[in-house]
Amino acid sequence: MRLDGRHDLGHLTYCTNIHPGESWPDMAASLRRNVPAVKQSIAPDQPMGLGLRIAAEAADALSAPAALDELRAILSDTGTYVFTINGFPYGSFHGTRVKENVYAPDWSTPERLTYSNRLAELLATLLPDDVDMGSVSTVPGTFKGWAEGRVDAIVDNLVRHAAFLFDLEQRSGRFITLALEPEPCCFLETIEETVRFFEDRLFAESARRRLSDLTGLPDTRSEEVLRKHLGVCYDVCHAAVEYEDPKANFETLAASGIAIPKLQLSSALRIPAMDVAAADALKPFEEPVYLHQVIERADSRLTRYVDLPEALAQRDRALGREWRVHFHVPVFLRDLIAFSTTQGVLEEVIALHREQPVSPHLEVETYTWDVLPDEYRGVDVSEAIARELSWVVGELTR
Repeated sequence: MRLDGRHDLGHLTYCTNIHPGESWPDMAASLRRNVPAVKQSIAPDQPMGLGLRIAAEAADALSAPAALDELRAILSDTGTYVFTINGFPYGSFHGTRVKENVYAPDWSTPERLTYSNRLAELLATLLPDDVDMGSVSTVPGTFKGWAEGRVDAIVDNLVRHAAFLFDLEQRSGRFITLALEPEPCCFLETIEETVRFFEDRLFAESARRRLSDLTGLPDTRSEEVLRKHLGVCYDVCHAAVEYEDPKANFETLAASGIAIPKLQLSSALRIPAMDVAAADALKPFEEPVYLHQVIERADSRLTRYVDLPEALAQRDRALGREWRVHFHVPVFLRDLIAFSTTQGVLEEVIALHREQPVSPHLEVETYTWDVLPDEYRGVDVSEAIARELSWVVGELTR
């Protein structure tokens, strides 16, 4: 839905990656089953935006006119519209081991490029006429452990995608942008790393020449096109786990001319001082589906663990130190039973956006609902989503 305050606060939605469904029939059934209750609760009298998660299998199916017409009918029937797509997870995302496979295929592969091109094409056909821009969020290049030897291919494929988005805008009149999403233990992990990659590689002379070769544009226009079509998806959970300073991050990105097409509103687990009780309380969050990176802080020194089991194996060494865990928890929760959340960081980001809009697209993303311990799932998923959106609206309209 469109948010107005003292400023144009952009469009707010939730990401449908909280709902299982890799195939188009499963995705269609999920939208019909889940969206009406959320819409009725949060936006009964106005159109509600949707942040669609479209797996590669469903994206392929939606290239058929009949399937695309069915999606349009669902949007019409539910009173919703699409302005952003989550193009991060390519394949299976629920009920089976995902872990580091969520980054595969990465941006060094033709599969990721083809998939992202298809999502952009779909979004261009779905974007309402009164919405100026569509965004697609994506993996931060690759998993950090896979990066060696892949960076040149990652850069080339991202430039190829920018060329595709430029051509798509010429053909359709629709402006679509790609938003790379920094994440702990990934190639793009911190905002500092991300800015360096954009400045040294994506906006470099070699990238501009490559785009000129692909599009026929003069070199003087190529940097403008790269900056227009490639930006950052700022996930607040990821930033909080990294102990980032959001205000400084936004200022750094703005000073570097790097856009933030999408702001993901999310919250992580926080253990202010690790002890035996907190470690025991974390055990139910040690689940086999998703990767839950942990970053430990002792004074100004950070220690990174790729997954929660690895961190818990070091708990005796970590006593007294702060832990932040990449486990998306409902944004309306400030405290859990034995520890807290990074809701305070999210409140800071929302306050900054309220005063000076950070991004035109805001998306609540709590995809871990199915693996959240039972004691935190006392309501239906649609009710939880509506409560999250209501909490965000309350914070934005203070």
